[in-house]
Amino acid sequence: MKAQTNGIETHYEIHGPEGAPWLVLSHSLACSARMWDPQLAALRDRYRMLAYDTRGHGASDAPAGPYTLEMLADDLHALLASLGIANPHFCGLSMGGMIGQTFALKYPGVCRSLTLADTTSRYPQDALPAWDERIRLAQTRGMAPLAQPTLERWFTPAFRDSHAEAVERVRQLILATPVAGYVGCSRAIPKINLSARLKEIRCPILVLVGADDPGTPVAMAREIHASAPGSQLVILPQAAHLANIEAAAGFNRALGEFLRSAA
Repeated sequence: MKAQTNGIETHYEIHGPEGAPWLVLSHSLACSARMWDPQLAALRDRYRMLAYDTRGHGASDAPAGPYTLEMLADDLHALLASLGIANPHFCGLSMGGMIGQTFALKYPGVCRSLTLADTTSRYPQDALPAWDERIRLAQTRGMAPLAQPTLERWFTPAFRDSHAEAVERVRQLILATPVAGYVGCSRAIPKINLSARLKEIRCPILVLVGADDPGTPVAMAREIHASAPGSQLVILPQAAHLANIEAAAGFNRALGEFLRSAA
């Protein structure tokens, strides 16, 4: 399904029973709503779930940039308004977690709870050259040369060896990402600098992270946790960046327990 939101057409899916509490799922850079299949399968009996493709990804429009995290938060706000969704739980991973932080600060009181998975509230200055190089590669050679290095950051070697089909599905999501969307979001992401403001968020917060995540490592999750009084921190063993896939059982258990407590 598609909706007109903030000047673009946004693709979205709705799963789960009518009348159940809403849970919004916001995916990583270079993915789509398909990233959330393990959570859609595990939680669809208890929650009415909205999974959507971020601007520049999946089946949503991919206009030329620049994008900002505030723009991506506005996209979500417009989507929720168009669908009449009020007071949802929110779960975002990586870029999705950055959108969630930005959204919760820009639209206080909307989210019932906030789950921030494998994400950061601030990038150090020395991270910028890596983002610039990925942008250069995408603009000059497309997404293909980015796929394998990305998979190596997103999954542990053991998981890549033992779950080739799951890894291949994610590879296809990376390859299908429009260059304009990848570049637009890659310019927005490293500008995040919200650690000092997280204490303003009043809803319950869960911070989830894979113990072996090299992109947004445990130290970044600990910074979010320390900056958001009352938040919970769960570290998932034997998982890298896409912990919702690699450690799906533990991720779903932690998310489910948190959502029940936040209700």
